[in-house]
Amino acid sequence: MSEVNIAKRKEKCENCTKQCNKKQSDDGANSNQESEEVNGQVNEGSQLLLSACLSCDGCLSDEDTLKISQQGLEEVERVLALNKKCDASKHKVLVASVCPQSLPFFAVKFGVDITEAAHKLCGFLKHIGVQYVFDTTLAAGFSILESQKEFIQRYRRRHHDSHALPMFTSSCPGWIRYSERVLGSLVTPHICTARSPQQIMGCLVKDYFSKQQQKLSPEKLYHVVVAPCFDKKLEAVREEFYNSMLETRDVDCVLTSGQIYYLMEQRKVSVEELDSVPLDQVLGDGGDVALVRHDGRGSEGFLEHVFKHAAKELFGVDVQEITYKTLRNRDFQEVTLERDGETLLQFAAVYGFRNIQTLVHRMRKGRVPYQLVEVLSCPGGCLSGRGQAESEGGAGRLDKALVNQMEEIYSSLPVRLPEFNPALHTLYQEWLEGQDSSQARKLLHTEYRDQSHGHAQPPHMQW
Repeated sequence: MSEVNIAKRKEKCENCTKQCNKKQSDDGANSNQESEEVNGQVNEGSQLLLSACLSCDGCLSDEDTLKISQQGLEEVERVLALNKKCDASKHKVLVASVCPQSLPFFAVKFGVDITEAAHKLCGFLKHIGVQYVFDTTLAAGFSILESQKEFIQRYRRRHHDSHALPMFTSSCPGWIRYSERVLGSLVTPHICTARSPQQIMGCLVKDYFSKQQQKLSPEKLYHVVVAPCFDKKLEAVREEFYNSMLETRDVDCVLTSGQIYYLMEQRKVSVEELDSVPLDQVLGDGGDVALVRHDGRGSEGFLEHVFKHAAKELFGVDVQEITYKTLRNRDFQEVTLERDGETLLQFAAVYGFRNIQTLVHRMRKGRVPYQLVEVLSCPGGCLSGRGQAESEGGAGRLDKALVNQMEEIYSSLPVRLPEFNPALHTLYQEWLEGQDSSQARKLLHTEYRDQSHGHAQPPHMQW
């Protein structure tokens, strides 16, 4: 590594440390009390918070940096421009997949309801040259169903497999990066192998939609995901989601909600002049389909869906409503299933890195009573992703008023269980050759590896 690169990375790390010190002084006594409980001692000197670490690219290799540099507006604009200039045989079919947690952001910015916001966003994307616009809820349904199945399998082998439980959810790339690079073997065997909704959507677009609906080779499609989170860019460039033979990724580019809105402003496009265009359907069915969401506040609701499924499958209990018990704060809650005074299931939702540090501390001491933990790096969940919820002043601060509006809008969507989605059943048969097939295992699952040995923690870093 060149001396210039080393100096740049040192500067980044020192900047993060300064940010951390400011944050700790702002938080005051509460922060010190929590640090004492988490780390067993009061923090001293310069220490680096995980959230600051992951928002800095100082630890990225030159290859990582190059890959992420291709995850921006400039790259999308380059592909759009080539489609206008080059030979038609070299054109790319542009496909955009929109995360449901991004739609409330556009509803607030556009001043319309969430369905109209989705249609206006679709109209804008098609106006600039995107041919197909999908909603990723279908892919999230696959991820939930596969997570449910895996939890049941892990629960049933818990007595002879020490890594079976607790199971940690795997949809948050910030959490996955921390697990692989810092926590290593303490956590990685416990992570659910079901791919995230984003990456299952990548397979749907590049494997199913391109071949069966468009009769095109996957590299002929350019797939953009619109997400609330910058960390999704890191997920898209993971090695296992790249087809070296065809030189194509399942997801070619991730743009945040804020980046799309910036593009609209840059092009001076007003909401009023945009056409309202219904979203497309992966199966190619005509007509508009009503937007739905899964259970859970502001995220895909893995905890709630797996909890209800496990209660029924393992204990024959139908759970209609889930009651959360708040522990440390609103972002550390647990759910319990009891019968005749016996605790049958105990799950937790842990959001934000401060709470994640508490969870890890307890795990190291063998004091985690949960069978499943839904882990998300953003406090408040996916709606609070830094790609859409950061205040205009920046500096990592959330726009709380915007988040509250987005939560209200998101909760207005009707809930549909993935078990009752006919499109999923059709795709399991037509695309995956059955629910328990080798094809389903290959395309809907991945694995997470201990990479902590090559990424030693700096001496001043506390987790």
